[in-house]
Amino acid sequence: MFAVACSDSIRRTRDSAVCTGKLLQNPRIKITDVTVVMSRPPPDPLYILRGSGAAVNTLHFCCGRDGPPFLYSGSGKGAIHVWNLTTRRAEHVLESHAGNSVIWLHTFKDSSSSLISQGRDMRVCVWDLSEDRSTVTDSLLTGSVGFSQCSLLESRPGSALLAHPTEHMEEVSVVDMRSWTPVCTLKPDSKLGMLMCMKMWQADSGPVLCAGYEDGSLVLWDVSHRRPFSCLKAHPEPVMCLDVDVCRQKGISGSSEKTLQSWTFDNQQNLQMHDSVQMTNPGVSQLRIRADGKILATAGWDNNIRVFGLKKLKPLAVLQHHTDMVNSVAFSDHQDPPQRLLAAGSKDQRISVWSIYSKS
Repeated sequence: MFAVACSDSIRRTRDSAVCTGKLLQNPRIKITDVTVVMSRPPPDPLYILRGSGAAVNTLHFCCGRDGPPFLYSGSGKGAIHVWNLTTRRAEHVLESHAGNSVIWLHTFKDSSSSLISQGRDMRVCVWDLSEDRSTVTDSLLTGSVGFSQCSLLESRPGSALLAHPTEHMEEVSVVDMRSWTPVCTLKPDSKLGMLMCMKMWQADSGPVLCAGYEDGSLVLWDVSHRRPFSCLKAHPEPVMCLDVDVCRQKGISGSSEKTLQSWTFDNQQNLQMHDSVQMTNPGVSQLRIRADGKILATAGWDNNIRVFGLKKLKPLAVLQHHTDMVNSVAFSDHQDPPQRLLAAGSKDQRISVWSIYSKS
């Protein structure tokens, strides 16, 4: 894991000793007595993927199945690149969504050859990528011109629910992915503004969806009964992104401000504020919690990727490479933990790929 910068308290002790002359006055005090914990410098990217031809808006890994590991990227000009991480080259380029931005990509757990994409052309598309095909087999017109990404829930094999934004900016629609059958529509009673982001998961009581809104509120929705469990005012600015660690019943959200906010929910799905951390610069485009629940990564408006410990939001590293806003971050799902990667996509048209496990 990334080491943290040298201790502030140790630094203050050392500096104070130097300033007061104690190191010279007292022969028993030596510089070596003041232990300075040196950090490892932030790593360089393992490699860079170039050739997207436009801003990289979204990323999705597919590494846990037979065959080579893949990274899917969606661009601001409607191109979907399928990157083979073994050769580090784009194996396919899918021209999609009538040249409009691709803002979300996902694959089904039971079929790596099926890809789902969401574009600013108000459509969600299902792709068949088996046997070198690149065909749209189905699509859904959402009517949404907003920026909220969809969320997919696969509670059991052969069953998938898709939550997507609609033409009504504050509304979420949930459909059965296999038949496009409407399940429910979720709309707040109060005026919370535009839907900004969301995440759906399976709880013991049924599907639960957490949505972030323009006024800075989070709402935890009971999908089965079409009603809110609880609401929390988490930010003074719009909630730009969120992610949830379901096992630890903890979530993280970011906004256009400097604060990264964590919150918890109990078995009755009641939201409560938890920790927060102040970042150097404002603006988080996206954040992701790693599958093991130990760390999270943020995509910054200041061109940087930041890594935090999830438990206490302890800053661990600032990864610097990009020359423009970072739009997306994603953790890989390699079966072997040391092979797991972090990828970041930027407005500078590059994808940086990083090792996120310390080397022995």
